[in-house]
Amino acid sequence: MANPRRKRRAGSPRPEAPLPASLARAPDLRASARWQPWRLLVWVCLAVVLPGAGGYAAVRLWRPPADAAPQVIVGDGVSGPKDMAWVPGGDFLMGSDSRFAQPNEKPTHPVRVHGFWMDRHPVTNAEFARFVAATGYITTAERKPAWETLQPQLPPGTPRPPDAALVPGALVFVGTSTPVPDYRDVARWWHYVPGANWRHPQGPESTLSGLENHPVVQVSYEDALAFARWAGKRLPTEAEWEFAARGGLEQATYVWGEEFRPGGRQMANVWQGRQAQPFPVVPERDPAVGAKASDAAGTSPVGTFPANGYGLYDMAGNAWQWVSDWYRADQFERVARNGQVQRDPSGPDKSWDPDDPGVPADAPKRVTRGGSFLCNEDFCLSYRPSARRGTDPYTGMSHLGFRLVMDAPAWTAHHPAAQSGQETGRPPS
Repeated sequence: MANPRRKRRAGSPRPEAPLPASLARAPDLRASARWQPWRLLVWVCLAVVLPGAGGYAAVRLWRPPADAAPQVIVGDGVSGPKDMAWVPGGDFLMGSDSRFAQPNEKPTHPVRVHGFWMDRHPVTNAEFARFVAATGYITTAERKPAWETLQPQLPPGTPRPPDAALVPGALVFVGTSTPVPDYRDVARWWHYVPGANWRHPQGPESTLSGLENHPVVQVSYEDALAFARWAGKRLPTEAEWEFAARGGLEQATYVWGEEFRPGGRQMANVWQGRQAQPFPVVPERDPAVGAKASDAAGTSPVGTFPANGYGLYDMAGNAWQWVSDWYRADQFERVARNGQVQRDPSGPDKSWDPDDPGVPADAPKRVTRGGSFLCNEDFCLSYRPSARRGTDPYTGMSHLGFRLVMDAPAWTAHHPAAQSGQETGRPPS
């Protein structure tokens, strides 16, 4: 039976008003007699973007008492930014100590965030297309990869490949035709596909026809920042993202509560419950780009599944989402040591991840959150609100997108009429 909605921890201030081990690497290219473009790029990308995985039995360690659901406030373009939901801010326990949790999610620690507006859903293909039409922006996946961005992700001494080996493209989930005996061999279901990018998310023969309202994917951290500057918004911090994802539920297993399928209802676009085959099996294979992942397993229109307590859609599954923080595998341990409430934390000043064999521990990585349509109980439980991973900021993948936030003063400063009755720029209580 699902737990009732939770309230703030006792004594906290009221919110503002209104592979159990790292995955094995793709084939080692350092010993190759000659460079092969797709092998180099898939090795680099897979080495730094794919999360640890595993299925675990849940244990609840702490259950706050029940409270009423939070009020859902959505901007209308006058009283708040259009199609953004107000996240009231307050105190919460960040991370998880349950047996679902990976080491990088532990321990729980108290965090306080201010109120902010957040996109109700991830940025869609239609929205990203308007940005590109207005600015002429060319995404990372559409450009020739720069050796300067690849080299930090490779072992020291890796020689530079010929320029012909560096071709524009991105990682595409292609699946397998039969079950796999070892989930560590991720190169069996991920391929670097030349010509894959946000316009062609499954490869050069794919299009966005019918996908206008799906999350844009194959976008890098750099691409997300460019869109944010154009939109007058910003990427959320990791703390803001997790607070928003929880939707007022303190330490719940999922963004909607405790049961994965309450009353038999599918609550998110993840593998289990949506796919008939075991992960990563897909029904057909295409010699050009591998499995027809868009037909068998892929993104769904934003808002297909229920919103959380703050009125936010797709905070679990569908597509991973970039946040602004650098990734450190031990970040939660570091901030928990001082025993103080972390106020609006913005993350570490650089990356550190010792759990990627063959990849330098200080290779640049940004945090991604939320999980995707590929997550499942056997391989990846990352549709939980505390799940986190580090990703190469120049990487595009067919299950990675973003959403943005806006601070209340930023909205008020650009929309003077919004100040009427709410000088702080926050929604009225």
